[in-house]
Amino acid sequence: MKSIDFEPVSQKSLSRQIADQIRQAIIDGSLAADDRLPTEDELAARFSVSRPTIREALKRLAAQNLVRSKRGPTGGTFVNRPSVSDLSDSLAGATTLLMGLNAFSLEEITQTRLELETICCKLASQNRSKEDLEALLCELKTQENPNLSAEEFCASDVNFHRLIANATGNRMLAFVMHTVIEALQPVANMVAHRYREKAVIYNQHKRLFSALSDQDAELCIQILSEQVHYLNEQHNAAKSDKESC
Repeated sequence: MKSIDFEPVSQKSLSRQIADQIRQAIIDGSLAADDRLPTEDELAARFSVSRPTIREALKRLAAQNLVRSKRGPTGGTFVNRPSVSDLSDSLAGATTLLMGLNAFSLEEITQTRLELETICCKLASQNRSKEDLEALLCELKTQENPNLSAEEFCASDVNFHRLIANATGNRMLAFVMHTVIEALQPVANMVAHRYREKAVIYNQHKRLFSALSDQDAELCIQILSEQVHYLNEQHNAAKSDKESC
């Protein structure tokens, strides 16, 4: 068991301060994935607090998916190893919440998506593999279904753009883009799904696929820009109709 030097805490929000210190120890590498934390009694003694305060701190860390508990003779509290997917979903959820609270304007959303996906188009055009193209083609076949609901089409649309991000070959960019796409694009599509034609989006996707296949980054970016601005227009139409009601 590793020995970590923790700092004394004040009497305000003790559990939060303790959780923050343990979290920082994980971030700076003092505690690694799968390391076992000291027992509740040991932590209580080190921080000079009660066991319920320690339990509350550990609950905070568990809610952030940073620690996990295991029962039995070899049990205890261990540093978790969250997956990229878990963290991406968490960030996407936070971004979606902020959007719902109108923390971002439509212009900011449009600019963010356009700028980041432009980078994706450049890299995906260079680095896409045969497997990437097959996955994109499979998604296009899904979108061909005329009986696809708005929600199902939206999910396929999201996955199509996630696949483009994956095709960049840059895991950090794909991680960031998954967050942006999951949070921004579903909202963009579902708000405007009554105002835009699925056939238009599908046609744009087919052209994006062809441009990626031909490794034509310039055309890929042009089509992407067309789609983003098209959705932006549908948003404005939806907003205008809502305000006139």
